[in-house]
Amino acid sequence: MTIVLTPYWSNGVQKLKVAPQPPPKPKHGLTPPVLDDKIHAMRCLNQLRSKDKNIEKYIYLSMLKEQDPSMFYKLCLQYMPEFTPIIYTPTVGDACLQYSHIYRRPEGLFISIKDKGKIRSVIRNWPKLDEARISVVTDGSRILGLGDLGVNGMPISIGKLSLYIAGAGIRPSSTIPICLDLGTNNQKFLDDPLYLGLRKERLTGPEMTEFMDEFMHEMSVAFPKLLVQFEDFSTDNAFLYLDRYRNKYPVFNDDIQGTGAVVLSGLINAARLSSAASGQPITSHRILFFGAGSAGVGVAMQLMSFFTLNGLSKDEARERIWLIDSQGLVFDDRGPMAEHKKFFSRKDYSGPPITDILDIIEHVKPTALLGLSTISNAFTADVIQAMAALNPRPIIFPLSNPVRLSECSFDDAVKHTNGQVLFASGSPFPAVDYNGVTLYPGQGNNMYIFPGLGLGAILARATSVTDSMVEASSLGLAGALTEEEHSMGLLYPQVERIREISAHIAKEVIRAAQKANVDRSTELRSLNDGELLKLVNSKMWNP
Repeated sequence: MTIVLTPYWSNGVQKLKVAPQPPPKPKHGLTPPVLDDKIHAMRCLNQLRSKDKNIEKYIYLSMLKEQDPSMFYKLCLQYMPEFTPIIYTPTVGDACLQYSHIYRRPEGLFISIKDKGKIRSVIRNWPKLDEARISVVTDGSRILGLGDLGVNGMPISIGKLSLYIAGAGIRPSSTIPICLDLGTNNQKFLDDPLYLGLRKERLTGPEMTEFMDEFMHEMSVAFPKLLVQFEDFSTDNAFLYLDRYRNKYPVFNDDIQGTGAVVLSGLINAARLSSAASGQPITSHRILFFGAGSAGVGVAMQLMSFFTLNGLSKDEARERIWLIDSQGLVFDDRGPMAEHKKFFSRKDYSGPPITDILDIIEHVKPTALLGLSTISNAFTADVIQAMAALNPRPIIFPLSNPVRLSECSFDDAVKHTNGQVLFASGSPFPAVDYNGVTLYPGQGNNMYIFPGLGLGAILARATSVTDSMVEASSLGLAGALTEEEHSMGLLYPQVERIREISAHIAKEVIRAAQKANVDRSTELRSLNDGELLKLVNSKMWNP
């Protein structure tokens, strides 16, 4: 790679800026005589589509991304609905399960518990220290709905960063996928001779926290401009480390905050349609969560904003939300429970435990039913019909990933509500033709949120990612629907517009960072909204 030294002035002193340049085009004779980019794009697309298994498509695209990143991202942007399910959910789940068997080459940074005490030296092996701006970090302990996959969780970090690049124009060289190898409790992998991780039980407790403290400190020293996204940590650790570091470093947890933000956005648009059909005020909605892990409770925390933005107090907002866990309705008199569930535990019920979801629906009378349980088909025909009996336009969001773990399909939700459902899922479902009308499912995919949130935080050089910045990303997404998308009954904009959406969200996130006084790029405060949006777009990398 060519290095160009560009002079510039800082505080009256002339300095040299090191600017890596892309490698030159191959010399004459080292490529075929006629290699046209447009034709080659067709060639690459044909090769991709010739694969009959999604995992083979994933492997092919991984190779293309390494060999020709510009072509990979050009095609990704042009065929986003086709590429996203391959490079992320649902195919990335299969890639994680098979990672140790399909491994070709290193694509990120691996830091293990054996590196404790010398994490600095491992981090400094990263070849592009000065360019780093965003890292996705997982410990592989709760990958999607697949459980503890250990070091096989690395494709999650890789896939998320590919979406940062495609969706928000984050420069590829500024991304760092990281997998923390702290062992695994998955006996299948411990017994697998091809498993790439440590063959020991997973580290927990104070020793893990000591490791995390060292890791986060050394990351901040090596990469002073870096935003860290935590991904797929176990429920307790997800909350623990977000709370521990969020006011000390620029860090956020996508499972807790990103999922919450994207669901809030979809709920805002669904609730307007539902209230218009029922004639009830927007503040009368009652939200029932099926699943009370880190994602479920994180989303519930974020959805309090739906009510507070409409004039309710925080206490009143909390009273509009109910949780169901593996033991049924979560309420105080039921007995001891995990700490993260206590905030939404009901104080207004003291009867016998209610364990059946239909009985809970009858008790709560929800307008919205959200699934974050990873229990396939938990929303049966009876459950969906019960929601339809209570609401002219029921809100049903089966958000568990991948598709095979979704609480219900779009087809079932349409059929059992006579086409009246307001639907969003975590993974993609096909459109449904119902009584001569094409109905489109919403997909509450975090990729609508985290690329723009990350870009805004990076450009603002935020010292922390505040709740107000996350809320701003959600409101930015909710307001991004075009008139055509409204007329189609969509709850989320079409993913083909992801760059436009991410730029708008980034602008809103920067403004929120400024209001919270956590921005270090204070020069952006003097720009009006039009100028700021123009700057955001100018900072996006284009393949």
